[in-house]
Formats: sequence, structure tokens, C-alpha cells
Amino acid sequence: MRGEQGLRRLAAHVRVLVALGRPAVALLFALYAALGLAQAGRAEDRLLFAECVVPVVAFLLCSVCVNDLSDEAIDRVNLPGHWSRPLVTAAAGSRNLVVTAVVSAVVALASAFLLGLRPGLLTVAALALSAGYSLRPVRLADRGAVAALALPACYVALPYLLGLTAAGAAVGPRDLVMLGGLYVGFVGRILLKDFRDVRGDALFGKRTFLVRHGRRATCLFSACCWAIGTCVILAATPRPTPAFVASYGVCLAAVLLILRALANDVGHRREEALIAGAAVIGRGLLVLQLAHLATGQAGWGTGVQALVVGGLLLVTVGQVAGLVRYGPGTGLTTASLGQETAEASPLR
Repeated sequence: MRGEQGLRRLAAHVRVLVALGRPAVALLFALYAALGLAQAGRAEDRLLFAECVVPVVAFLLCSVCVNDLSDEAIDRVNLPGHWSRPLVTAAAGSRNLVVTAVVSAVVALASAFLLGLRPGLLTVAALALSAGYSLRPVRLADRGAVAALALPACYVALPYLLGLTAAGAAVGPRDLVMLGGLYVGFVGRILLKDFRDVRGDALFGKRTFLVRHGRRATCLFSACCWAIGTCVILAATPRPTPAFVASYGVCLAAVLLILRALANDVGHRREEALIAGAAVIGRGLLVLQLAHLATGQAGWGTGVQALVVGGLLLVTVGQVAGLVRYGPGTGLTTASLGQETAEASPLR
């Protein structure tokens, strides 16, 4: 009997850690770390990739705990009873989250410094920014456009630069241009998370871009960021093939159509579906970039690369079409941007 109770408690703890770990966001962090390694010419180094994932996931856990503790009242309005907020659902208490945050920060720092001095210092800076995002008196989360600009620094810059520096590469101009493109593109994505949270944000005086400027201006600014980010990434990509450039063009056109539809008041369910579709496109762009770099480094021919890129593009477009037409199936699949930048956002 005691053994069964112990197993149930262990299962409950695991569920809480999974909720705090935000699987969709952890995948996003892993993709950016993999891109950093690929940019450094180490796309096939699986061991180094695994070593990079440890500090970024630990950083994610720490950030989530700090933010959930800071935003408990807002989350009770925006996400009442949602599985991704164990503090709101009483699946975990404040003390549990504090302990998890401290342990995760220690693991993040220790594992990052084991990779080298530069990865360690990057993690220190990211943890400081994460704390400033959520905690007073700084609390960047309440500062509108500043929050939308600061948040991608944790999502994009830390895992990408950690992968790049862990590989021992010098950070050159092309690497920084690529980071700039990834960053700007993600700013366009992160703005869309505010649609789901607009009620609680307005109620608690959180001056997000959407609250301050409205739906149409938010979609327009997001579209500009998507377009600029895509063009910058293409400019920084080594030896882009025609198939790769065409795939990015298709994805950009699709997301601009989604944003055009989202600019109108389409209702909550339709809005949710459109945002989920945009998220799949964003993730698909990362996978396409990673595939291009990896196949190029492996010496694959242009024809084979085109087949790989074409297959990945078809999968992405198919997923987007299904989401936009039928909507996310459940709370666990609200997917994409919902989990990556809203429901699963480590920093709201």
C-alpha cells in the first residue's frame, strides 16, 4: 500500500515537472541550440548537442517557476485550471516552485560552465534577464514593447549562442546576422501570444503591445517582423539552394495570409487556430534551416537537398492547413504558438 502511494506521489511530481518543463518550449530551445551548433559546423555532433540541451532546459525550468510565482494572479484569470500552470491548479505549492527554481538555476550554471567560460557567462546573463523580466522592481513583463523585445533574448539568443560557443567557434558577423534574423522573426511570433492573454493583461494593467495598440497594429507589426526576419536569415544562410529559398517564400506568404485574417475579429476559436498555424510555420522554418545546414555539411547533392526541403515543406503546410481548418484538438495541442509562446511561455 505504501509502495502504491509512493508511486502515485512520484507520478504526481513527474507530471508537475513536465508541466513546468513546457515540452513545446523545450523543443524550441533545442532547435535553436542545434542551429547554433550547425552554424558552427557541428550539426552532426549529437553528444555536444545533448550537453547543450541540459543548461537550456534547466534555464527554462528556473524561468518558468519564477514567472509562475510572479504571475499567479494573472494566470488565475487567463488560465484557470490549465494543466500548464500547476500553481494555479494546486498541483504544486509555492515552496515546490521556489525549490525547483533554485535547483534548476544551479544545474543550468554548472552544466553551462562545464561547456566553457563563454557558455557559462551567457547563462548568467540569461538568468539575470529572466529574473528582471518577472520580478519587481524591474519587471520588464509590464513594460509593453520592451517585454516583446526582451523575451526573445531568452528564447533565441541563449540556446543559439550557447550552441555556437560550446562548439568553440568564434562568433563572426554572419553568425550575428543570423541571430538578428532569428530574433526579429521571433519578435513577430511572440507578439501573437498576447491575444490569448489580453483579458487578464488588461485587467491587471499589463501594457502589452496588443493592449496598447490593438489587433490590427499588432498583426501589422508582427507581419513586418516575420518578413524582415525571413529576409535576414536568407541573407545569412551559407549557400542557399533555390529549393530552400522557395520554401522560405512559401512559409512567409502563408504566415502573412494568416496575419491578414487574424487582423479581423474572427472569434476566439478561429483566432486560436490561426495562431497555432502561425506557430507551426515558425517551427517549420527552423527545421528547414537546420536541414539545409546539416545536409550541406554532410556533402549531400543539390537534388537530394531539394527533396528533403520539399518533404519538410509539405509536412509543414499540411499541419498548418489542418490546424487552420479544424483548429487545435485539445488543450495539449493548442499548440504550437499556444504552447510555445502563450500557454507554455516560460516568461509571460
